[in-house]
Amino acid sequence: MAETRNPNPMSRTDVVDAYFLEHRAKLLDIAAFLDRVDRADHGTDGPEDFRITAMRNALQVLDDDQGERARRVLELMSDETTDLVDTAPGKGACGTPPPSTDNGA
Repeated sequence: MAETRNPNPMSRTDVVDAYFLEHRAKLLDIAAFLDRVDRADHGTDGPEDFRITAMRNALQVLDDDQGERARRVLELMSDETTDLVDTAPGKGACGTPPPSTDNGA
């Protein structure tokens, strides 16, 4: 299937001029979040939290020059589970799919 691209009426310079500072701030926010995670007491947490692993994987997508980054990050961080659960853990949504568990079913 041929890729359909919607042309952007703005030039690259126009896009950068309009949105760079906003997205620079978002990158700094992510960097600060990851710094806080790194500085936090790891105690007996065990392996890295699956949400941080998903975020690190998404950051790699942002830098791979393969296009359609938003779609690919959304797919990477979307839980495609359709099975209903009796009780959702924590606040419910995790923001990324939990690691798969093989219960032998």
